[in-house]
Amino acid sequence: MFQNRTDAGRQLADLLDDHDVAADVVLAIPRGGLPVARPVADALGAPLDVIVASKMGAPDNPELALGAVASDGSMWRNDDLINRLGVDDEYVERERQSEAESARAKLERYRGTDHPPDVDGKRVVVVDDGLATGATTTAALRQVRAAGASRVVLAVPVGSPDSVERLQSEADEVVVLETPPHFSAVGQFYESFEQVSDDEAVAYLDQ
Repeated sequence: MFQNRTDAGRQLADLLDDHDVAADVVLAIPRGGLPVARPVADALGAPLDVIVASKMGAPDNPELALGAVASDGSMWRNDDLINRLGVDDEYVERERQSEAESARAKLERYRGTDHPPDVDGKRVVVVDDGLATGATTTAALRQVRAAGASRVVLAVPVGSPDSVERLQSEADEVVVLETPPHFSAVGQFYESFEQVSDDEAVAYLDQ
């Protein structure tokens, strides 16, 4: 159990140090990833920036992730779920376009531009506050890889065992503090897990 996201970030920074992880840049997945990533970036002596992806919701159930789209328009699809629900390609493409636009708008809100950070040839640590389905994280990792990062490490305080295992193939290394077998939601492992506002999230970038 973590006190809050900052506490989780400090513990995560210690674990990254144990793993001898080095970084040229730390990329947080906003909004909840920023309070976790700030102490990580400080401990690694690396600048903090953001990588943005947006979840594609299922018809009549927007919280159920059919996949996710990064701000560059690249997409990760949960094909098993799409096929099981019988979702057609037209719906998926509409969602992809809509969520890509949403991700670009969020990126501009945080960075002042809709251009993602330059990671070509850099060692990148991607940080979020936890892994549930891992949809947005997968899309973010694929964007970082496609942008030419030399090494990609995913670092999270807690994650579902299934998602952590699946994401091993999306990053060069996955560093996680806890993979509890009875995982239902990220927030259950935090004493304080309030929503992070955009203003609060941006403030972590300005520190």
